[in-house]
Amino acid sequence: MIVSLIFVGLATGFVSGFFGIGGGTLLIPALLYLGLDMRQAVGISVTQMMFSSIFGSYLNFKKEIFEAARGLALGMGGFFGALCSGFIVSVLDEKVLMIMFLFFVLFALFRFYSSPLVQTEERVEVGKIWLFLIGFFVGAVAISVGIGGALLVTPVLVGFFRYDIRRAVAKSLFFVVFSSVAGFLSLSYFGHINYFYGLIVGISSLAGVYFGIKIAHKIDAKRFKKLLGLMYAIILLLILNKLYGFWEING
Repeated sequence: MIVSLIFVGLATGFVSGFFGIGGGTLLIPALLYLGLDMRQAVGISVTQMMFSSIFGSYLNFKKEIFEAARGLALGMGGFFGALCSGFIVSVLDEKVLMIMFLFFVLFALFRFYSSPLVQTEERVEVGKIWLFLIGFFVGAVAISVGIGGALLVTPVLVGFFRYDIRRAVAKSLFFVVFSSVAGFLSLSYFGHINYFYGLIVGISSLAGVYFGIKIAHKIDAKRFKKLLGLMYAIILLLILNKLYGFWEING
């Protein structure tokens, strides 16, 4: 199990750094197939997200494609919303959580493909209160299904507010810092964190984050968007199979 968790951590870290997401979109299905239940998977996923998002945001800041000040309202909303996650995980059935996860992937896939590829900084300005409310909702629901929220934040910033895709990805990863820390505190309080497994996955993910961010900066925006859409589609298929058992995957 430990070797499998290290491998999963490396892969998840790479995806986190490359696509600017918390990593739960890959980690949750992987942990489910390793035999863990949904609540255990959510706890480990949130722990990994803390490691990958903090390290990834630091790397993005060094590359000067990330502005912390503009992401604070969104991030603080995510923090306070994610504090509700422990309660949500405790009261909802495991299958309901998986269906919620599926809904997130479906929405993101639709929104991302329907939005134009924008490569300028001519953004639609939005007030800090609205950013806070968006962050609160995404943080509360996303952390409850083991994802950081970037799965929704990136399509919203690109599709609704016309952010350049690379800066949207960087800001989304910064959002995950706030939501994952709050989610970790909330899930810990309700006893949903396996600290040993979470530490293994979190630490091993750091190497993946480094190489993921490094490679992402070398790919043009159009190809990057296609790869992100493909990643959403693969995760969608994995979760559908987990829910309805279209084919068997052993291991």
